[in-house]
Amino acid sequence: MKVEQIYTGCLAQGAYFIQSEGEAVVIDPLREIAPYVKKAEKENVKIKYVLETHFHADFVSGHIDLANATGAAIVFGPNANTSFKAYIAKDGEELKVGKITIKVLHTPGHTMESTTYLLLDENGKEYAIFSGDTLFIGDVGRPDLAAKSSFTVEDLAGTLYDSLRNKIMTLPDDVIVYPAHGAGSSCGKNMSKETYDTLGNQKKMNYALRADMSKAEFIREVTNGLLPPPLYFPLNAKMNREGYDSITEVIKKGTRALNPAEFELLANESGALLLDVRSPASFAKGFVPNSINIGIDGSFAPWVGALIPDIKQQILLITDEGREEEAVIRLARVGYDNALGYLRGGFNAWKAAGKEVDYVQSVSVQAFVDAYNANPTIPVLDVRKTGEYEAGHITDAQNLPLDFINEGMAQIDKNKTYYVHCAGGYRSMIYTSILKSRGYENLINVENGFKAITTAGPGIKVSSLVQ
Repeated sequence: MKVEQIYTGCLAQGAYFIQSEGEAVVIDPLREIAPYVKKAEKENVKIKYVLETHFHADFVSGHIDLANATGAAIVFGPNANTSFKAYIAKDGEELKVGKITIKVLHTPGHTMESTTYLLLDENGKEYAIFSGDTLFIGDVGRPDLAAKSSFTVEDLAGTLYDSLRNKIMTLPDDVIVYPAHGAGSSCGKNMSKETYDTLGNQKKMNYALRADMSKAEFIREVTNGLLPPPLYFPLNAKMNREGYDSITEVIKKGTRALNPAEFELLANESGALLLDVRSPASFAKGFVPNSINIGIDGSFAPWVGALIPDIKQQILLITDEGREEEAVIRLARVGYDNALGYLRGGFNAWKAAGKEVDYVQSVSVQAFVDAYNANPTIPVLDVRKTGEYEAGHITDAQNLPLDFINEGMAQIDKNKTYYVHCAGGYRSMIYTSILKSRGYENLINVENGFKAITTAGPGIKVSSLVQ
């Protein structure tokens, strides 16, 4: 028996490849299936099942393409209703894979079809659970995503309480917990950076598994402080339930190379969004006018999903050379399948062709500190999340989180000059680029963000709203 966690930092997502005696299963695969197919070929195993813990909302799973490529059966737990061929397993049902057994544990609460898979080793010993979004390390799945008129958020939270107590917490303490997500995912609010743990340790450390916790206390704590989910979540869940275009076709369409003249013509004719995925520092030095920057080396896919409201939006890409296909794949992970092509040769080709170029004014932390010390009343925009701001912020800085840029934009005076910062410089450049594309010209990006600002020198006054 061999268990491998395949963790993708951009989405804070864990997929799993489990094999025994020439057979394998893949749990919660990402959209791009080539790594799983290649792994099966390398290990000389046949993928027998593609197991889904639930209809994921934060990414598009590769279950359909992987099943088509390998002949594996797609398996969901009870209550799942799909538009494609899938096996809907019963609670307590056992699936054989080589000499190991995978037992289906229906654990509704995050969603009503949510299922945990219990792995029994060759000797029948309970070895690990693959808990999806039912149980995380340090947290549990948010119960608001599947709320409907027939059951409330509180109803789902109560159902989750029962699932945890009756199906998971009764298992031996040495069982390993392998969740679908870790810190950085929007599927929970208090997830650990650790990507697995023992169940026994989670019973001690996870606030939601306290032995003396009543159902009412659980419902109150799990539902308290939930931020609105990103707008793309229900659209991804729909794709996972109803199906989607082949990733091969999406890549083929999105990796169409366009010279500067073709790129400019298609941009004008299609009205496509110009998405520059280079680093914030590269973007600041020059970019195609009206393009926005979401750097591919940060939390790219989640920010695309949070900030581009129409999942069917046509997109034209500006990337560093050689990263075109990577950008298309990472867009497709969250359901953005309408990339029309990319600028061949990247921004350098655009500039060499004599095309118009725009810039973002970006200053070092020291330059900002000097400006602040000279005039402590200069307008400062802090675009971090509200919780980050409350934990510590520059005194008198205005908090307009990137997550809610459309709601906060009206509070910005186009005639004022603002210094914009986040935690490390990634989000502030996204924020600045989006507003610049909408005609806000007086924004100055502060490189490296809040931590660097507060350690750069004396004079910066920091306040906290946390007691």
